[in-house]
Amino acid sequence: MTATTHTADHADEHHDHKPYGLSRWLFTTNHKDIGTMYLLFGLLMAIVGGFLSLGIRAELFMPGLQILQPETFNSFMTLHGLIMVFGAVMPVFVGFANWLIPMQIGAADMAFPRMNNWSFWMLPPAAILLAASFFVEGGAIQSGWTLYPPLFTQSGIAGDMTILAVHILGASSIMGSINIVTTVLNLRAPGMTLMKMPLFVWTWLITAYLLIAVMPVLAGAVTMLLTDRHFGTSFFNAAGGGDPTMFMHIFWFFGHPEVYIIILPAFGIVSQIIPAFSRKPLFGYASMVYATASIAILSFIVWGHHMFTVGMPAAGQLFFMYATMLIAVPTGVKVFNWIATMWRGSLTFETPMLWALGFLFMFTMGGFTGLVLAITPVDITLHNSYYVVAHFHYTMVAGASFAIFGGVYYWWPKWTGKMYNESAGKLHFWWTTIGFNLTFFPQHFLGLAGMPRRIPDYALQFAEWNMISSIGAFFLAAGQIFFMITLYMSYKSGQPAKDKQWEGADSLEWTHLPSPAPYHTFEVQPVLK
Repeated sequence: MTATTHTADHADEHHDHKPYGLSRWLFTTNHKDIGTMYLLFGLLMAIVGGFLSLGIRAELFMPGLQILQPETFNSFMTLHGLIMVFGAVMPVFVGFANWLIPMQIGAADMAFPRMNNWSFWMLPPAAILLAASFFVEGGAIQSGWTLYPPLFTQSGIAGDMTILAVHILGASSIMGSINIVTTVLNLRAPGMTLMKMPLFVWTWLITAYLLIAVMPVLAGAVTMLLTDRHFGTSFFNAAGGGDPTMFMHIFWFFGHPEVYIIILPAFGIVSQIIPAFSRKPLFGYASMVYATASIAILSFIVWGHHMFTVGMPAAGQLFFMYATMLIAVPTGVKVFNWIATMWRGSLTFETPMLWALGFLFMFTMGGFTGLVLAITPVDITLHNSYYVVAHFHYTMVAGASFAIFGGVYYWWPKWTGKMYNESAGKLHFWWTTIGFNLTFFPQHFLGLAGMPRRIPDYALQFAEWNMISSIGAFFLAAGQIFFMITLYMSYKSGQPAKDKQWEGADSLEWTHLPSPAPYHTFEVQPVLK
């Protein structure tokens, strides 16, 4: 008997053997199962990070110190940032990538299924290290998520735990990205050329390259912090000839591309949703691809706008100011294309489309405040104020989370075979939109009035807007509890989803032609079958 026959017989003998219970999840190499684990892990971390943000807002509800001492407040601030960026948003988008990329390019699975499993299971130990750093002797670090020395260098064992956690998270991201790049470049179905790939696949391919480029930079920065703390080096110690400002340059060289690592997959999700509910092909497919690549390249030359206040030479300030404004051009191209896609389309406003439109509004607003902060003298005035907090929450939080919610509602029928409650989904959208704006819009006013960030106490004149912001935060959190209940109810007892749940997504004439859609003038509307 040949080896082939023997293998076939062996497979037949055990064809009904499937791992179940814990072993299914521990040892799985199935991209869908791994995608689900990433999504659930991200949800869990978002709950932890959200709890920390509620602690911050509870403290800021009124002037004076209410419930958190300044040290605890700073620790909450640090862990909230680290957990939300590395523990919540990035894993959730990797979950989307795992679920969707193989299906969208016609691959059986990811290129390296075992490495896929391994890159996920590195996350829980890193998360435990981060969370445990809060409870060790000396308490969690108080340097903010940016880990600036000398504040960070002086922290206790919590600092070492954070450095190790960041290394593990970075290694996980690099492994996941290598997997995505290899899958997209090598496992596409015949005929699926690069310029026929769905936009979501493109945004993740570019994001994966960004991750591979910048995670080692962060690893280098935290390794230098480690040697400064324990091995007598003076990379960032001015007393030994080092320079704390150098850390800021290294960190933000990672940190600004990181902003786009968080937002590019969101662009991809929105680029899938808007054409489906507009009953039209995406306007300007090629320009969308080039704009995404341009954003990624430009993200490497704008890091200095995070540090206009360090005493940079005027020539440096001018360069970073103009480079930052330049990045608004490809971003504007994308916004224009999304609006042009909807123009004279046969629009319907199911829940995913509401989230995509919410994303468009919120992200554009965050982009405008980003242009304001790109102007050097304005930024020097506003830099350490709540205006910056409002800006990056509109881009990174509203941008990422609105796209995530839209994507979850859009692909939920495909993922689970169940349909969520449409009315509950719409209520969740409006609840979140009102809660988010109530929380973060007043922070623009606080920043313009001069309220500093990262401070647990404040002057009396800031009391009213802070109170409104804190009420908004708790209202926003309640909406996310409602969201989790909605999805749980749908999963347990929802209506079975149709074969083609979103009629516009699959039943248009042009979707049966090679993607991207054929040339489309606004005079000729696509025909619903």
